Amino acid sequence: MSQTIPTILPPQSILDPRTTYVLHLADNALILGHRNSEWTGHGPVLEQDIAISNIALDLIGQARNLYQYAARIIDPKGELGITEDTLAYLRDAWDFRNCLLVEQPNGDWAKTILRQFLFSAYQYYFYGSLQQSADQQLAAIGEKALKEVTYHLRWSGEWVVRLGDGTAESHRRLQEALQDLWPYTGELFDPAAYETYNTDLAIGVDLSAIRSPWMEQVRSIFQQATLSVPEDTWMQSGGKNGLHSEHLGYILADLQFLQRAYPGCTW
Repeated sequence: MSQTIPTILPPQSILDPRTTYVLHLADNALILGHRNSEWTGHGPVLEQDIAISNIALDLIGQARNLYQYAARIIDPKGELGITEDTLAYLRDAWDFRNCLLVEQPNGDWAKTILRQFLFSAYQYYFYGSLQQSADQQLAAIGEKALKEVTYHLRWSGEWVVRLGDGTAESHRRLQEALQDLWPYTGELFDPAAYETYNTDLAIGVDLSAIRSPWMEQVRSIFQQATLSVPEDTWMQSGGKNGLHSEHLGYILADLQFLQRAYPGCTW
């Protein structure tokens, strides 16, 4: 392992809206992928341990594609040394633009499953729409990711039904998880300024257009799972603009430890 001078990233405040949009998508995938990876070796049974680990790998793969693209936008000639790794490991919590939902703690298996289902349903319709982006690179990333997310949605949806319509204990745990996580779903469809900017240019996804099909999908699964959707819930927000819960700091402390302990290290 050798060391080089670490790259100094440009401040988030001077990044253009397209770059911020790509980073937002990458951050969502990276943080949820890291959360899921915490289950590796701890799943309820071997088959599901492998399944959640593979979903984590899919999400981190999506993040890599998006970070690579963001690096090319920021540093098209490669003169600044900005890469997917520097974007993942050298930014602080306030520079991340992920939704608050994906950084919430794993809790028990029911909470992890429900978090995955809510976000996979969102990604399913999001990536389906992103395939029509005027940005050909984003359209290609959306096409590839949709194939993976289709499986994520089916897998997590089946688990929601299994737990919700299972034993009294599994139903109770899932309903409690829903009470905890539902307040973070509103942010998914509340566009930040950089999202609106890219939507107006036909680059980004119109979140208002995918909200209804997302809700229909969620309600359909919840009906099978005998779950009650919380009503009149205050929706949390801020993650898209760098205002995060305390949980993200702990995630990054783990995720970025090696780079912070040994700045610029390479293998």
